[in-house]
Amino acid sequence: MEATNESVEGDPNDQNGNVYKNTGLDLQHFSGSNDFVFVCKDETRRNRSLKTYFRKKLNCTNVKKILVKRIPILNWLPQYDCNCAVGDLVAGITVGLTVIPQALAYSSVAGLPSQYGLYTSFLGCFVYIIFGSCKDVAMGPSAIMALLVHQVTEGKGPEYAILLCLLTGIVQLVMGVLGLGFLIDFISGPVSSGFTSAAALIIVSSQVKDLLGIRASGTTFLDIWEGIIADVKNTRLWDCAFGIACMVVLLALRIMSNVKIRETTHKKWQTVFITTLRLIGISRNAILVIACGAIGYYFCTLGDPPFKVIGYVPEGFPAIQPPRFSYTSNDTHEGFLDMVTNMRTGIIIVPLLGLLEDIAVCKAFANGKPVDATQELLAIGLCNVANSFVQGFPGSGALARSAVNNSSGVKTTMGGLYTGVIVITALFFFTPYFQYIPKPTLAAIIIAAAIFMVEIRVIKPMWRAKKSDLALALITFISCLVTRIEFGISIGVVINIIYILYQAARPKITIETMKSPQGEDYLLVTPDRCLIFPSADYVRNLVIKQSMRQKIPVVVDCSHIYGADYTAATVIESLTKDFKSRQQPLFFYNLKSSVCSVFVGLNLDYFLVYYNNDELDDMLKRWGEICDKI
Repeated sequence: MEATNESVEGDPNDQNGNVYKNTGLDLQHFSGSNDFVFVCKDETRRNRSLKTYFRKKLNCTNVKKILVKRIPILNWLPQYDCNCAVGDLVAGITVGLTVIPQALAYSSVAGLPSQYGLYTSFLGCFVYIIFGSCKDVAMGPSAIMALLVHQVTEGKGPEYAILLCLLTGIVQLVMGVLGLGFLIDFISGPVSSGFTSAAALIIVSSQVKDLLGIRASGTTFLDIWEGIIADVKNTRLWDCAFGIACMVVLLALRIMSNVKIRETTHKKWQTVFITTLRLIGISRNAILVIACGAIGYYFCTLGDPPFKVIGYVPEGFPAIQPPRFSYTSNDTHEGFLDMVTNMRTGIIIVPLLGLLEDIAVCKAFANGKPVDATQELLAIGLCNVANSFVQGFPGSGALARSAVNNSSGVKTTMGGLYTGVIVITALFFFTPYFQYIPKPTLAAIIIAAAIFMVEIRVIKPMWRAKKSDLALALITFISCLVTRIEFGISIGVVINIIYILYQAARPKITIETMKSPQGEDYLLVTPDRCLIFPSADYVRNLVIKQSMRQKIPVVVDCSHIYGADYTAATVIESLTKDFKSRQQPLFFYNLKSSVCSVFVGLNLDYFLVYYNNDELDDMLKRWGEICDKI
């Protein structure tokens, strides 16, 4: 380090914002090429008035940037062309044909009549066109959100589900305005995998009753299977056979859509054949629903069908009205506060998991580009608020439909326009035919999709990479199965945070006996992370223990310490006093100025810092002289 002639006398905090430490030593006495300093500087901070700050923020350029960032359609609409329009049209129609059977099926998962899935499938698409930041997101009902609705509302009916949709949207909007998108980072990959796999099994279990044609109720995995086992003796043969046949067809079509045919020649018929196979595979749900609906219609015209069908689905556009803030059933009246209390933690868990599902879609198709979680919070929040006024339940970006959207060549979020139009068209013209769709068919659609949500593929990589992550995933998985799913993921998140805090409280510390350039022995202590209150005492006790055992100079390598707090500063103060009382050298190597300013703020009497080995060697040789000065 170069010599300095700066004085350390006087007030530790001077008028210019520099932070000094008075060690009681005359630094001029050590001036020279190997001088060392006890001075830590903080960068000068400029004070700006609120008036100047807001004037800068509210100028035309910044306002335009904010508008383009928060209303993404303003960014891509001026460049919209025919190529984009064709891609969006094809993708929007394909997703529209996919969402209708899924919406009918997810209504059953949510414990609601079939039409409510359709009500959730169109208005959010229109809102996301304006505020959505990811072109691939297919906004609408999803299996996980439907399951959460069923568990949070406990099957109490549409009033609860619609109010939950409004509250979910409001919470997401508030989180977006406050910039709380980072909260999703607390749901780690293992927790997410355990939750998703458990949710998939619960969804599959909830559809077994329709597949068997029996009656079973329950919101948790154990309750559902208890009901199934109790009524399995009443299994209807036709429902079971029809449902299994539908599952076989769906899985066969899925395999067919993924078959890669090697083209040996560039013949036109090969391209047409491959494209046809892919389109049939993508539209397999719609094709199956149409075919099975025709079969159901045929049997209904002959009399009672041998299998259960959906039944009456109201025709037309839903009533546009705010959600009901009270609930009356069986002479029981519940006010708004009662309804909110009954939903418990679901009011927070549902918005967070809706964001988690949406962000998973965005990251899957972002190709390495950053994802704006705050903007997605605002977008899906507005979508859910809007859906609540057309009697929809909470929705999000569904991964399966988003994959269809991406593979169909979507160019912008405008694809949602055509999806919404198709759903509205179905509501006005095709709902009379939906009543003939067999229930086993919808159950097969859900089961065939949900079984692929079980993330078995991550078990082996987690085991190889870090076994504690696999344990966390298994704990979350089991918790979601044996309790309500929102409690299960809360358990996983809490355990994960405790694990993170434990790591912060017990940093990895390397202790080595080293030699200076002149052959002096010293003990090198290297913490691998910031020095903050959970870990400060642990580091101090370890340094004191090792220093008293070996009784040689101690050097704390601060290269990895990028932050510290008041608690850490008090610990350093007590540590330096202990070393001073024993007249044992204690040095700090490569201390960042921001960390140094925190330590020096306590006016330490003994605080020695160096930045290269030559300085350390010089300090070790002059230790006796330093002791005389302290």
